[in-house]
Parts: sequence; C-alpha cells; structure tokens
Amino acid sequence: MTTDQAPTGVRPAVRVTAPTERRNPLSADLDLMSTREMLAVINEADRRVPTVVAGVLDETAAAVDLAVTALRAGRRVHYFGAGTSGRLGVLDAVELLPTFNSPRHWFCAHLAGGPDAMWQAVEDAEDDRRAGAAEADECVVAGDVVVGLAASGRTPYVLGALAAARDRQARTVLLCANPEAESAGDVDVFIGVDTGPEVITGSTRMKAGTAQKLVLNAFSTAVMVRLGRVYSNLMIDVVATNAKLRGRMITILVEATGCSEDASRQVLQEADGDLKTALVSLVSGAGVTDARAALARSADQVRGALALLAS
Repeated sequence: MTTDQAPTGVRPAVRVTAPTERRNPLSADLDLMSTREMLAVINEADRRVPTVVAGVLDETAAAVDLAVTALRAGRRVHYFGAGTSGRLGVLDAVELLPTFNSPRHWFCAHLAGGPDAMWQAVEDAEDDRRAGAAEADECVVAGDVVVGLAASGRTPYVLGALAAARDRQARTVLLCANPEAESAGDVDVFIGVDTGPEVITGSTRMKAGTAQKLVLNAFSTAVMVRLGRVYSNLMIDVVATNAKLRGRMITILVEATGCSEDASRQVLQEADGDLKTALVSLVSGAGVTDARAALARSADQVRGALALLAS
C-alpha cells in the first residue's frame, strides 16, 4: 500500500490481506439466518475477544509502564487513530477527566480527518501518512508516549505519526488486531490482538473495535491507578460536577474509612470539598490541615500521605 498521500487524483485500490479483512466461515450464511441465529453468531464471536486480550497483558503492562514514566516526567500520552480506532482513542481520553480528574494535557487524542471524523468518514484521511507525521511533529516531544491505533496495523496516517514520534525520541506503541503487522518491529511496544475475521467481513468496529476498547480501558485505568488516582478500588479524584457525584464522594469516604455518613460529610466540608484531603484526615485521624500538608509532601499520593502521618 502506498504510504504517502498522492497530491491529486484517485488512489489505486489495494487488496488487503490482514486478518481483519478475511471472511469468517461461521457467518457465511448470515443473511439467511433468523434474527436470533444471527445474534447468536455475533455473540459467539464476541466471546472470543476477552480471551485474546488476555494474551497481550504483558505487552499492555509494558505500555502502562512507559506512560506512567512519561506522565511523572511531565510528558504526555498521545493516541493517533483513524475511523473506529481513532474514535475509541478519543472516547478513552475524554472519559479520563470526569473519572479521574486527570489534567487535560495528559492524554491527547488525534483523529485522522479532525473532529468532523467523529461523526462521519472523512475521505482518504486514514491514507494520508504525511498528515499523521505533520500532526505528530506539531505536538509530540521527546519523552512523550505515542499510541498508534489501527485495526489492520497498517493505516498510513497512524504509521506516519509513529515514525515522526520516533524521530522526536518519543516512545511508541502500536495497538492493532493483526499479530503479524509489518510495523511490529518499528515500535517500542507492539500489542497485536488476534481477534480473527469479523462476522461482517472487514467491519472492524466489531471484534477488533471491542478488543481495542478493552485494551484502552485497561491501559488508561492502570495508568491512573499507578499515578495514585485510585485508593483501594475507589475513584478518589472524582470531580463533583453534579448531585450524583457529590453523593458519590460521601459514599467513597464511608466505604474507604468506615466512618459514618455524617462524619464523612463534616470532614469533607472542612476540607473544602477536597476528597483526598478528607480521606487522609479520616483514615489517619489527623486534622485537615495536616492531611493537606502530607498530601503536598507526597506528590498528592494518598498512600504516601498516610505513611508520612503514621511515621
């Protein structure tokens, strides 16, 4: 496949042989099936996805470690993708702010074709290697982590971004549904999930997309946990932007500390709504002022603050 966008004219058609483009014999008669039979075939195919995702946990862990190192050093994580893959990257990045109160600049999503491509296909955007490279050149710096998202593992826009990122001494990850992708050796971490042929041939919004969503969920969640934005299994950096989330803060304090709802509400008020400060105060027995100071001395890490107050 050509890797650069032609300046004019129509691109030649290229026969793709990636696993995601092969026909699935189990769904060959899909259009002849009853609705229930059709859904059963789709469901059976979907059941395969968590199993194959489990096969790339070591690679995903390596990507998490790269991202944690980058963010602790003041760098960023970038997602570059096209079509479904790119939209999943946008979704993952966007959801980190309300869930973990992560700084907006930590995770940056780049979608071939720009924001309009969230809602409709942008012609030839994914085939433009130079556009991916140019976008990476504009925003990626040494020490960043760039995650390429491409179901086939060969999307030119994504490969262009990864190549430019390498030139800038960023660390690179490729997440795809093609374990035999030719670019596997060109990145620091290759995550090739073997989802096999789709129920609808080539429709990578199905199993391939589900696999990418699972990996991205696990990847970004693990990064947030490693950066101290979770205590036990509770979201302690949640932003209380509505009544439901304000109530969740009280629930988190009650479950994390064993204190009453009234006591939790009172300390949270004393902490000016800062959940971490209230949590450290309730767990340690220290006053709000001491709890806030301990958090400041431990880079806002609850476990670190509690260790300081216990020493």
